[in-house]
Amino acid sequence: MSKSKIAALILAAGTASRWRAAGGLSASKLVADFAGKPLVRHVAEAAAHSRAWPVIAVTGHAAAAVMACVQGLALTCVHNADYASGLASSLKTGIAALPPDAAGVVVLLGDMPRVSAGLIDRLIDAFEAHPGAAIIPVHQGQRGNPVVLPRSIFGQIAGLTGDVGARQILNRSGVETVEVVASDEVLLDVDTPPT
Repeated sequence: MSKSKIAALILAAGTASRWRAAGGLSASKLVADFAGKPLVRHVAEAAAHSRAWPVIAVTGHAAAAVMACVQGLALTCVHNADYASGLASSLKTGIAALPPDAAGVVVLLGDMPRVSAGLIDRLIDAFEAHPGAAIIPVHQGQRGNPVVLPRSIFGQIAGLTGDVGARQILNRSGVETVEVVASDEVLLDVDTPPT
């Protein structure tokens, strides 16, 4: 399988405040067991086994524990010291770590365990068929994650602040968006401990 010029960025820096408020006992929900392995390991394995290259995980809260969970996979960890300020800082940290020849990036959330390498590859295929477009998976009319962001908006991402992602940039940038029909894997994230 040939690797692409599309990088993968795993956002794994959050404080998991909803997780802990709901009784989660681990330092971070991302290191909690989910179906026999740490939650973050599911998405990290999917990214590492996809065509995306390179794969970068952004750590923050409980960084050492998160890094231990992805050890042995073909990925690089970068630390976001400003992780408590929200999602934007992690996205900026990850974008800054991408190689200069990355045409785009698949942005993955560390708490979405059902995202597969196959889905990531389908999103990359759609990006290669529509260079410069943002690729967004959709299940039953609802947009989900991960998304592919084109290099053309990386500069605008550098200006984000707070707990926001790239959605507002896509809404105002005029960048073409292409939707890819997907299963409910693109909607399932884990915010609270299993009951």
